[in-house]
Amino acid sequence: MLVARGKDKGSEALHLPGASFLPSDLSDVHQLARAFSGGGAVAHCAGINRELGEQTYDRVHVAGTRNVVEAARRAGVGKIVLLSFLRARPDCGSAYHQSKWAAEEIVRASGLDFTILKAGVIYGRGDHVLDHLSQALRTFPLFALVGMREKHIRRLAVEDLVRILRVALLEDRMSRQTLAVTGPDQLLLGDAVRRVADVVARRPIIFPMPVFFHRVLAFVAERIMTIPLMAVAQLRILSEGIVEPLPFCDPVPDDLSPRSKFTSDKIRRGLPDHGPFGCKDLRGCA
Repeated sequence: MLVARGKDKGSEALHLPGASFLPSDLSDVHQLARAFSGGGAVAHCAGINRELGEQTYDRVHVAGTRNVVEAARRAGVGKIVLLSFLRARPDCGSAYHQSKWAAEEIVRASGLDFTILKAGVIYGRGDHVLDHLSQALRTFPLFALVGMREKHIRRLAVEDLVRILRVALLEDRMSRQTLAVTGPDQLLLGDAVRRVADVVARRPIIFPMPVFFHRVLAFVAERIMTIPLMAVAQLRILSEGIVEPLPFCDPVPDDLSPRSKFTSDKIRRGLPDHGPFGCKDLRGCA
């Protein structure tokens, strides 16, 4: 059973044998319990990177997780696998990070079996990383890096994450553990941008800009774009770097460790068909 707010008709998962779809958010415990009925485990991957209307961090990450846990109890589900963020933590001044941490704490205190995967930035077909980055490179001749000193990132291929999720759901492994999941290669943000630029045949001028500049850019983008070029939460993520988990947690077992490197071939397979940004990407014109 797939539960999501909207149905992506192009999703391959909907065509798998036995797959069914429930259009729902996480606010109705009774509906969730019916969806979970008969299942042995729940993969809770819901999340947002900006607040819009009623879709707030508290409603989606915190209240939504609380409802998922309660629905799992009612349905007799034995395990929850939660997808969190690598550096989710309390008292850090970011509502995104703090709400993700609150979700982790709800799952850890649920009394159910669980596995929490603290993932780095995920890329693959349909993501917002390659999608918006490639569109930006096709639109602008300049690319401003976040901060005057570059940070390292470890991009995580979605296939590697799905493989770990599957094992956590279906096998008796990683029980009651919180695990860090990052890609195998560590790159500076600028180097990652250059790799994508090479694949889309662009040669932008890449230069550093202060975090304050990007904060203004993210503030404006969240208000005028259907999917922001950069959200405030994403800015915080990039300004910290995405390499080590906070707080510290164990890595996944060696046999499940991500192997897919951020290569030209992987980038090419994950790129969308979109061209440059245009009026269609503005909230008033969409």
